[in-house]
Amino acid sequence: MTEVVSIRFKSRGKSYYFDPKGHQVRLGQHVIVETSKGLEFGECARGNFFVAPDQVIPPLRPVIRLATEEDMQIAEANKEKEQQAFRTGVEKIREHALDMKLVDVEYNFEGNKVLFFFTSDGRVDFRELVRDLAGVFRARIELRQIGVRDEAKMLGGLGICGKPFCCSQFLDDFQPVSIKMAKTQNLSLNPTKISGTCGRLMCCLKYEQDAYEELVKNAPKVDSYVETPDGNGTITEINLLRQKAKVRLEARGGDPTVSYFPLEDIQFIKTGKQRRAELAAGVKEQEAEGQQTGGAHRNLRSSIDGKGAGSSTPEDPRGTGDGPKREGQKPRDGGRRPEKKALEPGNIPSQSAPSETSGDEPAGDPNKKPRRRRRRPGGGSSGSGDGSKA
Repeated sequence: MTEVVSIRFKSRGKSYYFDPKGHQVRLGQHVIVETSKGLEFGECARGNFFVAPDQVIPPLRPVIRLATEEDMQIAEANKEKEQQAFRTGVEKIREHALDMKLVDVEYNFEGNKVLFFFTSDGRVDFRELVRDLAGVFRARIELRQIGVRDEAKMLGGLGICGKPFCCSQFLDDFQPVSIKMAKTQNLSLNPTKISGTCGRLMCCLKYEQDAYEELVKNAPKVDSYVETPDGNGTITEINLLRQKAKVRLEARGGDPTVSYFPLEDIQFIKTGKQRRAELAAGVKEQEAEGQQTGGAHRNLRSSIDGKGAGSSTPEDPRGTGDGPKREGQKPRDGGRRPEKKALEPGNIPSQSAPSETSGDEPAGDPNKKPRRRRRRPGGGSSGSGDGSKA
């Protein structure tokens, strides 16, 4: 086991382990410690205690001494210098017309380094600004760009819950927060209700996420088809903390009813997707049966109509449709078709296409049959009648 003390700087942010080197440090007592940037003035967040060696990040730097009255005066003087440096930094930024917002200024304990924290939407070329600030303060100047969460952590304030920001009170590191956490916890997805003062999702969404994930494992999903003591229905809403579900029961001769049931009284049957697919299949089967039934009725109707048109009656045993004649009705021809009259040779209409004739015969004679060509044994064809070879 390793003996350490927990030291915090600027009364906010993360605390770090230091080797007490035989000093007994009490809670709230100020000390001078050695850091990678030199000597720093800090406040004890927890007195001497022991931790496992794997919890210590090497190298473990020592506590130089307990703060004296002179050290306290130097720390107060550095605070006054920080206020003056902040005003000077704002003026210089305005002179150079840079798109950046100055958030805070820190002096190290020795006073030979000044650190400026700023925010900006993009990258900023502040090389000229650094030269001007170095000429004013005669010290090492460092500009560090931070995010909006770090800005809220440095400035502090009150959240929508009415309490100070968690990040400025006890949060050491920022944990990733996603919109999925708000959905899991059934919160409103309105950005104004789930976002903090910094404009990002509230860090407190992470606090109960593990508990909600454990409750979700044993709860049915929304839109699931379940069985309840009052019948089957579909889940429309789930309250994970109260372990209750809002179920829309199936209609039984009336409008569907909505009731709340404990999750332990609900039995899962199938998902909403499976239920909708089943209902769609049932609708298709009903439509197919309706089409088959309608086709059978149409066939039966057509067969009845066909029999009625060609059926025989006692008055018309041959089925010719010559039933008993009514008064004023003209006699029919017995159902026989009228005979076509034979066309006489003189009444044959002329053909539209011209016939193939010889040069001596007049064209357009309807009674003259076209002359057929005869193929000679030698493979030639007859001409127009003069006997010449082809």
